[in-house]
Amino acid sequence: MFDSKIYTDRRNRLKEQVKTGIILFLGNEESPMNYQDNPYHFRQDSSFLYFFGLDSPGLAAVIDIDENKDIIFGDDVDVEDIIWMGSQPLMKDRALRVGVEETVPIDRLEEILKLAADQGRKIHYLPPYRPGTSLKIEKLLGIHPSKAKENASKELTKAVVAQRSVKIKEEVEQIEEALNVTYEMYMVAMSMVKPGLYERDLVGQMEGIAIASGCYPSFPIILTINGQILHNHFHGNVLKVGRLIVNDAGAESPMHYASDITRTFPVSGRFTQKQKEIYEIVLDAQETAIQAVEPNIKYKDIHLKAAKAIATGLKELGLMQGDVDEAVKSGAHALFFPHGLGHMMGLDVHDMEDIGENLVGYDKKLKRSEQFGLAYLRLAKELQPGFVLTAEPGIYFIPALIDKWLAEKKLTQFINYEKVNEYRDFGGVRIEDDVLVTEEGYRVLGKPIPKTIEKIEEITASS
Repeated sequence: MFDSKIYTDRRNRLKEQVKTGIILFLGNEESPMNYQDNPYHFRQDSSFLYFFGLDSPGLAAVIDIDENKDIIFGDDVDVEDIIWMGSQPLMKDRALRVGVEETVPIDRLEEILKLAADQGRKIHYLPPYRPGTSLKIEKLLGIHPSKAKENASKELTKAVVAQRSVKIKEEVEQIEEALNVTYEMYMVAMSMVKPGLYERDLVGQMEGIAIASGCYPSFPIILTINGQILHNHFHGNVLKVGRLIVNDAGAESPMHYASDITRTFPVSGRFTQKQKEIYEIVLDAQETAIQAVEPNIKYKDIHLKAAKAIATGLKELGLMQGDVDEAVKSGAHALFFPHGLGHMMGLDVHDMEDIGENLVGYDKKLKRSEQFGLAYLRLAKELQPGFVLTAEPGIYFIPALIDKWLAEKKLTQFINYEKVNEYRDFGGVRIEDDVLVTEEGYRVLGKPIPKTIEKIEEITASS
């Protein structure tokens, strides 16, 4: 938990931005796996954490802008709770730790909100992403769950996105704490890789390191020899000579700040010549992107720089052809690089996408493209100091996509399909790091995780 002043300052800024009314924050509840007393690991709502810092279920909070007061709603535990949970701090003491002086039992929330509504006061809330939260909104505000998102406060949403987008020093430290654990996860995975193991052998070690470090994975680990499947969570394949492993994983700090790293490394310990050639193109594209990061540049433009680096490299290998600029403009590179360059990161690994991806990654000056590939770019708007983002280009050979484009004779002036067919069983390569936008340019966060061919082979070839 941060110093109470940080939470107080955040709430005061929100009051200034939203100006009038009541702001309602609903914390998350336990979510049962298969029966009520067997829940999934609890994860608090990120915006509740950001403004109120308390990391347990059964809580709500109100910022009353007009009366300039903050209230946390929650109940103290009774003896029956203590039997199962142990003694817990009193709500008033927990609230004081985040700068809130007033606490109220949770069952009074509906009454207080009804009084505000009867007085004609605006009640602001963020778009819900859990069905249970939509049902709470119906109970508290009388808004049908199917209408809960569209009735969310636009003023509040914009204010929260603006504030949470810019990370303060303490938040960056949390992300780097998560990255320290992620470094250990990757070093172990790369050092133990060898033919005959299962993907799950590596995943189990990585998850164990995260948990033993007081963290959890920031998202379900992607580790696969089928790297052409971008978000492949299946871990049942045997590691085989000649295959590449795409490993996309991260830890979440105890305060829930995320890290997100991808490395690609060979099962056999050494890259083949064909793998080296593709890998070097992706690494060049990633370095090109990272070095272009600075304030006031659109991330869409950096994405296109990475796309041009990929198209240039693939042309040199004979997989693409024709004018590179025209190829990128037409989207021909998206056969190989069909996703966006990166996304915002913070309390969520895809930061604030529960609030709305377009609101986080785009603005009034920049609308999302409809072109295949570019349409998947999550972050496109101008960068500002304090943004933390990922840079994660990739090259993939997706047989179903190749077949579709070939059947359509799509962009044949830029794609050498005969040569592409020689790579159908290649898989994929992705390389990702987490980058802070600074006043001067950028800083790659965390202890460097090996990503050059020489450094990777130094680790994997000795396993």
